[in-house]
Amino acid sequence: MLVLGLGFAIVLLIASEKLKVQQDERVERVLAALPNINCGACGCAGCQEYAKAVVADATLLGRCFPGGTKTMQKVAEILNLQISNSHAPKRPIVHCRAHTGDKTFYAKYQGIPTCTSANALVNVQACKFGCLGFGDCVAACKFDAIANIDGLATVNYKKCTGCGACSKACPRNLIEMVPFAYENMMTVACSGKENGKSTRSMCKVGCIGCGLCAKQTSLFTVEENLARLDYGKYQPNEQTEAAMNKCPTGVIAYRGPTAPEPRTIN
Repeated sequence: MLVLGLGFAIVLLIASEKLKVQQDERVERVLAALPNINCGACGCAGCQEYAKAVVADATLLGRCFPGGTKTMQKVAEILNLQISNSHAPKRPIVHCRAHTGDKTFYAKYQGIPTCTSANALVNVQACKFGCLGFGDCVAACKFDAIANIDGLATVNYKKCTGCGACSKACPRNLIEMVPFAYENMMTVACSGKENGKSTRSMCKVGCIGCGLCAKQTSLFTVEENLARLDYGKYQPNEQTEAAMNKCPTGVIAYRGPTAPEPRTIN
């Protein structure tokens, strides 16, 4: 029996070695670089599964939203990958910067206090493109990462996981999920498409479509009276800074966890 048992043990040992699945040592290194909170925002069951997935498929780089740009860079180094803006984790940008005092109102809304309900009415808030400020996005966020501050949806990027729930909740499609290739991203904080004169009469901080930004760099264009930034190609440089500084309404501003406050326009 002893000999038989020893024989079985040897067979099992040989079989385990033959059938052993070799684990890529990069998986453990990637796992160590991740925040290991197992939030599932990347689409995987946890950090261990995401580490395996990104080692096998480099297109998944940047899916760790809580880790942000720094984690993406660490993982890229481990996998010897070149980072492009398309790899960057997406974060929400609110394309409006008008607080209550910046807006013109035709009447006081007294209906159901949701953006969806208010958006169904006309002749309340003058700008039909701006943030309504009733917080549908706030109610949709499970991470307490967005708040209604003085009539404007405002993202707390230190809490944001990039889940996209706020973007889906906004009835005016003001919240866009943008690849954050840098800790703070330059943005156009407006969605208005009225001409400059009409915008001035409705909002103190709206885009007037003057085109000064587009004259500084090709990353900016003006379409339908609205400045637009190519976020997929954005890189901070002297030209983009000049575009922001020349904006007469201060609608071009940084967003992110350490972003400076937008310029005050008198």
